[in-house]
Amino acid sequence: MSLQDKVMVEMKAAMKAKDSARLEALRAVKSAILLANTESSSKDGLSEDEEMKLLQKLVKQRKESATIYREQGRADLAEPEETQAEVIEQFLPEQLSEAEIEAKVDEVIAKTGASGMQDMGKVMGLVTKDLAGKADGKTISTIVKRKLG
Repeated sequence: MSLQDKVMVEMKAAMKAKDSARLEALRAVKSAILLANTESSSKDGLSEDEEMKLLQKLVKQRKESATIYREQGRADLAEPEETQAEVIEQFLPEQLSEAEIEAKVDEVIAKTGASGMQDMGKVMGLVTKDLAGKADGKTISTIVKRKLG
């Protein structure tokens, strides 16, 4: 079952349950998928990797907005954003813990022989590719900087 089909099934369930917050998040996912499909030149639609990147982008946007709203003392606006982020995260694979990400970073550093910040791009590329959809790029970057710095 494709991501779009899963979203449609969840939308129907949210409509029946009259869960407006969930429905709003699912509509945002559906809209992003349709937009990405029209921008994409492939006739097959989005690949699974592209779908994961799209979902991660949507979650990141929601979390950043919620953070900004919280900083401005607008909890009334932050809560819906956080709720939408949680709904969208349900379509992503289980996220790895920092310890698991750190272990992967250590493994890549040992494999590539990286010794300093000049090797950060090489390490980031390999780790990000291996952990696609399973870890946030910002978290990976923070850990790589700490290990190489």
